Amino acid sequence: MKSVTDSKRPNLLLITVDQMRHDCLSILGHPIVETPNLDELARTGVRFEHAYSATPTCVPARAAIFTGLKQTSHGRVGYQERVPWNYPTTLPGELSKSGYHTQCVGKMHVYPARSLLGFHNVVLHDGYLHYNRNKHDTAVQEHYDEVDDYLQWLRGQAPGADLLDLGLDCNASTVARPWALPEHLHPTNWTVSQSIDFLRRRDPGKPFFLWMSFVRPHSPLDPPQAYLDLYKDADFPDPVIGEWALKEDPDGNGFNPVTSKGMVPKRRLRMAMAAYYALITHIDHQIGRFLQALNEYGERNNTIIMFTSDHGELLGDHHMYRKSLPYEGSAHIPFIVNDLGGHLDTLPGSIVPEVIELRDIMPSLLDAAATEIPGSVEGHSIWDLARAPKEYNLNKPWREYLHGEHAQGAASTQWITNGKEKYIWYSQTGEEQFFDLAQDPSEMHNLIFHPAMQERIQHWRSVLIRELAGREEGYVEDDCLITGREPVSILSHIFQSD
Repeated sequence: MKSVTDSKRPNLLLITVDQMRHDCLSILGHPIVETPNLDELARTGVRFEHAYSATPTCVPARAAIFTGLKQTSHGRVGYQERVPWNYPTTLPGELSKSGYHTQCVGKMHVYPARSLLGFHNVVLHDGYLHYNRNKHDTAVQEHYDEVDDYLQWLRGQAPGADLLDLGLDCNASTVARPWALPEHLHPTNWTVSQSIDFLRRRDPGKPFFLWMSFVRPHSPLDPPQAYLDLYKDADFPDPVIGEWALKEDPDGNGFNPVTSKGMVPKRRLRMAMAAYYALITHIDHQIGRFLQALNEYGERNNTIIMFTSDHGELLGDHHMYRKSLPYEGSAHIPFIVNDLGGHLDTLPGSIVPEVIELRDIMPSLLDAAATEIPGSVEGHSIWDLARAPKEYNLNKPWREYLHGEHAQGAASTQWITNGKEKYIWYSQTGEEQFFDLAQDPSEMHNLIFHPAMQERIQHWRSVLIRELAGREEGYVEDDCLITGREPVSILSHIFQSD
């Protein structure tokens, strides 16, 4: 590995999208979606095929990115808003202290909303967050009209415009329609326009760290018409439906436009899928736009790029929608690194099989910047994995597995995966599932009662017991999983640190 201290330190570009499935890359052979610029980043970079979001919703996922901590340490084991972010050590904070000019453009989803979390500057668009649009009990300093930079800009371009104008739910809709304003006013374009402007305004005497954070393809499903047209005649494959999945929808949940499960009308689902893929292609083209600007400024070969998502989207798999659950569509995420300038001796075009997680972003970027990794960080730098695989074996073994979880009432889950197998425990019902991902990557067959799998199941069950032992929820007693203990979204030590 080259020492980045021997030459100019590289710029760091972290690109995150919101709610993008791991399989939505055309370089993977996806039958529908087109992602030419991401394909090129993967072709000339390194793709990690088993990247996961351990707690797959926006807030806990971003806590892992900011802190490099696993979920039990950053304390957010479910989704809960309006809990202050008081982490003393953050990725942008460490880079700022080490001499980087740091900026985030787009989604942060922290609290309070305008917290810098170590950045020199934030140009904010968190999307539609229900709590900061609430007109009856939200403090004015947290109301969307006050904190969001995109909305202020949009209303200057299109007086009276608002995020609700399309009539789409902004959080979890299965309903889609085209963006009604000129394309350059779309938040995806705005994020790239503001990021390009950062290239103009940055301190030329410092390397930069830019986090370009897109809100899409998270709903609302509102791509510009030109992108929706790309998919209007596509032959969409049906979502995968496991033999264990629900087969009926007696309550008609599928007719709810913001459902998390059920039989969504076929035409509506097809339109939602078209819009979802269109949003991804729109982002891809705008990433290409930024890369061209980066090249114009002469910084492309001196910029290490990392691309990923905070979590996935079930998109009808197993008659489920949204995220938070441990299935591949929800928890498995795309992850690409590209070091065109050869700062870190990565192996272009390689595919890494080891399991990585969002907590690994912080130590990896600090490592790339020749910046000391704080002792509190629990993730690991991924760069040795991105070289010839044998080189990492000379040091120490990579993580054996990932423990994931998400508290959400009756659907609360705990899970373990090594990328080849997955064990799931629903903590409120006691239901268990086991999938052989190597043979069944779509999780069609629950093998929890399969006689030949009992030794493997017991192994992963014991691993989960070990992970949960001593937890405040009381999930384990006498080396056994205890069903029905009340889950919490925020572990108590977060409140003690306020």
